[in-house]
Amino acid sequence: INMELTCPKCNQNTAIESSFEVKSFGCSHCNSFFTYNNSKLKFEKAYDYSPKDTILKIGTKGIIDGETYEIVGLIIKKAHAIYYWREYTLMSKSGKEKYLSETDGHWILLEEVPESYDVSRKYKKLTHKEISYNLYEYTDAFIARIYGFYEFEISGRPVKMVEYINPPFIISIEEFDNDDTTYLGKHISSSEVKKIFNVTQLPSKSGVGLVQPFLFNIYNTLLVFISFAILILATYIFFNMGRTEKNVLYTSLNFEEYKNKEFISSSFELKGSPAPLIVSASSDVNNSWANAQVSLVNEATNEEEYAQKDIEYYSGYTDGESWTEGSKNTTFNFCGVAQGKYHLVIIPSKQDTDTSNQNMNIKAVWNESSVWNFMLSLVFLGGIFAIIFFLKKNFEQRRWENSDFTPYTE
Repeated sequence: INMELTCPKCNQNTAIESSFEVKSFGCSHCNSFFTYNNSKLKFEKAYDYSPKDTILKIGTKGIIDGETYEIVGLIIKKAHAIYYWREYTLMSKSGKEKYLSETDGHWILLEEVPESYDVSRKYKKLTHKEISYNLYEYTDAFIARIYGFYEFEISGRPVKMVEYINPPFIISIEEFDNDDTTYLGKHISSSEVKKIFNVTQLPSKSGVGLVQPFLFNIYNTLLVFISFAILILATYIFFNMGRTEKNVLYTSLNFEEYKNKEFISSSFELKGSPAPLIVSASSDVNNSWANAQVSLVNEATNEEEYAQKDIEYYSGYTDGESWTEGSKNTTFNFCGVAQGKYHLVIIPSKQDTDTSNQNMNIKAVWNESSVWNFMLSLVFLGGIFAIIFFLKKNFEQRRWENSDFTPYTE
């Protein structure tokens, strides 16, 4: 053990293996804060804030980027009187420092960068290494509690804090006594934090993290959806290239002749990949109805597909205005009919009181090119993307709801 201090107030020992000159120390047991000089602890104050959630203990070690880091200190800060977050200081054996920030169960891993920026005018945007960041926070941060060891003197005065975000990245700038320090951070998941420090309990998550990424990258998702649409279109063109419609039946059936009697078509053979068989029926109904019962029979297996539809057409005058309802045509769609030998069985019928209508016309076409499935796929993809887009917008609105610089209007 390279560093161990005993709190004069409660006799609690706190130890770390990292070695550096300590100038400030916070007891994790009794909330006391001390300055350290000439091997002596001088009491400065006792903080009254005690966190309710789990905190990572001083001295806990973890591996980041292949190097072992130790938690040597923790400062809990507050802004706007009610907003608290935690900043852990991590130190490697070689003296490198990283910082781990946690707010409402959301984590950011940061490190100091040499760049300095003038943020005195609350610029809405900041560019760091060709990446543009948006202003999220510009406020004074106060210390609510100190744990562990620090190699600098910690003042009780507020620190100017400025944050610019471009999820999952953040530029955090702290300014104190005209000196500023810039940090570059990136979102890190709680599961990664658990793995790094080999712990099972962490603060529970609430809300949307400051730089928490959305589940989907909208731009990449759009590219994927466009690629799928192109693939579906290419597939549609490929399978329909060179296809010709095959008329398998065209006939006119007399209602009287086929009253309570089946019409059985001649056999027809279909060759090629599965395609819809479209059966169209029409009849000159007028203020009456007709009905068509159609069966598609596979002669090799005797399997039968059955469909039935009414043809209805009505018209008249009501309150001096003419009106119509229904249609004199209807369509049956037998989907995905495979190659093979088939015939159709049709039973036509009509309203008994209709004496003017005598016939029903039937037409059946196989391999008829249709864009319905292609259009349905596009509508499905578009609907999914619209849902993702609105979920993303809601996600961003929740991210920015506590910022005075939100780009979203109330």
